[in-house]
Amino acid sequence: MLRTLDILLIVIMTAVATITYTIKHRAEEKLEEVRKLEANIRLEKDTIDLLRADWALLTQPARLEKLIALYQEELKLQPTDTTQMVQPVELPMLKADLPPVEEADAKDDKKTGDKAASASKSKTDDIKTGSVAR
Repeated sequence: MLRTLDILLIVIMTAVATITYTIKHRAEEKLEEVRKLEANIRLEKDTIDLLRADWALLTQPARLEKLIALYQEELKLQPTDTTQMVQPVELPMLKADLPPVEEADAKDDKKTGDKAASASKSKTDDIKTGSVAR
């Protein structure tokens, strides 16, 4: 009886040791994965900081003025007039806001030719945008 109990306890102890080792090994693998992810996050943050610094350098007004002066012949840049600015309400309607075109109109365009095409074109040409002189 004593030998059977000893063998049973040795088997249980070996199984528990194996399970403990497996759990420890998995935990170390997860810890290594976390370290890699943290290193990648640190690398991405450093890259973002570098790109922000690069952007700040590239958009310096003094640098841009030098480039404008250097490439004035090719670019022909001019200051924007206040009359060139438009308000959002002055922009043309979105295609989604346009009234739907009837399928019958599309079929008529094919049959009659230019007359129907000019009639359907006039429907969209009547849209007032507020910023375009007609």
